[in-house]
Amino acid sequence: MKELSKIALEIQPSSTMAIDTMFKQMKAEGMDVIGFGAGEPDFPTPDHIKKAGIAAIENNDTKYTPSSGTVELRKAICQRLKEDCGVEYHANEVAVSNGAKTCVYVALQTLVNPGDEVILPAPYWVSYIELIRMVGGVPVVIEAKEEDHFKITAQELADAITPKTKCMILNNPSNPTGMMYSRKELEAIAKVCVEKDIYVISDEIYYCLAYDNEEFVSMAAISPEIKERTLLINGVSKAYAMTGWRIGYIAAPAQIIRVVGNYLSHCTGSPSAISQKASLEAMTASQDMVETMREAFEERRNYMVERMNQIEGVSCIKPEGAFYVMMNISKLFGKKLFGHVIENADDFGHLFLKHGKVAVVPGTGFGAPDFVRWSYATSMENIKAGLDRLEKFLAEEDV
Repeated sequence: MKELSKIALEIQPSSTMAIDTMFKQMKAEGMDVIGFGAGEPDFPTPDHIKKAGIAAIENNDTKYTPSSGTVELRKAICQRLKEDCGVEYHANEVAVSNGAKTCVYVALQTLVNPGDEVILPAPYWVSYIELIRMVGGVPVVIEAKEEDHFKITAQELADAITPKTKCMILNNPSNPTGMMYSRKELEAIAKVCVEKDIYVISDEIYYCLAYDNEEFVSMAAISPEIKERTLLINGVSKAYAMTGWRIGYIAAPAQIIRVVGNYLSHCTGSPSAISQKASLEAMTASQDMVETMREAFEERRNYMVERMNQIEGVSCIKPEGAFYVMMNISKLFGKKLFGHVIENADDFGHLFLKHGKVAVVPGTGFGAPDFVRWSYATSMENIKAGLDRLEKFLAEEDV
C-alpha cells in the first residue's frame, strides 16, 4: 500500500490525552479523582439559550444554512463585537463555523502557503502548533517567560520576522497562561505587524473573562491598519457555556471572508442550524449571565492563586483572564516522590494523578515544560479539595 500523507503522519496527538485517558479510566473504576483539565465552563448553558435551540427543532429550523452562517446570526455577531469590543464589522465580514478551533484552522488555510512561517508565542494552546503544521506552515516559536507575565514584546516579535513570515497567532486572554495584553502592549505589537506587513490571527475566545477591572482590548480595535490585517476569532463556547454547541466565527475584511467562505463551502458545508438559533439568542438576549459566570471565575481564581502560593515547592503568578493557572513546578525537578524522580511536567502529572488522585495538564504540550496547568472552571469545593491533595502529595517527598 502507498504511504499516507507526510503532513498527516507528522501531526502529533494531543499531549493532554494520556493524562485524560488515565483520569477517565480511574473515574470509571469508581476512584475518587478530581479533574482540573477541563477547558470549558462548568456552568450549564443558560435556560433561555437552551430553549431557543429546542424551539429551532420544533419550528423545523433544521435545514442547511449558508456555508458561512445565517445573515441574522452574522448581524448579531457584528452588534456584539461593536458593543463589547468597540469594533465595527458588517455581515459580509463575518463567517460562522463549527467552533473556534475550526475557525483557526480555516484562517490558517486562507493565509498560509506551504513553507510560510507562522509566529507563535509560547506557552501556546496545544492545538495551534499542530494546526500550523497541518496546513504546511512552519511554526516559529517565541518563548514568553514567566517573569514577563508570559507575554512577548514588540521587539521579540520584530526579531522573529523573516521574509517568509506570513502571520502570527495571538491568543488574548491566553490559554494556558491566563495572561492578557494591555492596550499599550497591543499597540506596540500592532505597529510591528503593520510595518512588516504580516497578518494576525487574534483568538479572543476568552475576551469576556477579564478580572480585576482590567480592560480587554481587541487587536482589531487598535487601528484601521491592523484591523485590515487581523482575522479575529471568537465564539460562544466560553462566554455562554456552550462548548458542545460548536459555534465559532471569524471576523475580517470582506475580501478575506470571501475566501474563508469558499473554503467552508467545501469542507464543512454549514454550521448546525439549531446551534445557530441558540447562538443568536445568546448574542442578542441579556448578557447578565456572562457577568455572573465571570464573577464566579474571578472568586475561584483568587482562592486558587493565594492558596497555591502558600504551598512549598510550587508557585504561580496571578492570571488576568480566562480560567487557567500555570503552576511552576521547576523546584520539584530532581526530587523523589513515591519512589520516582520528577524530571519533567509529564512525570509530575502522572504521579499526581496516580498517587494524589488529581488530574492537571502537563505544560510540555504547551511549550512550557516547567509548568502544569490547572483549570478553575470547576467548583470551589473541588478547588479546595484539589489543593488539599496537592499539599499532602508534596509532603510525601522521599528522603
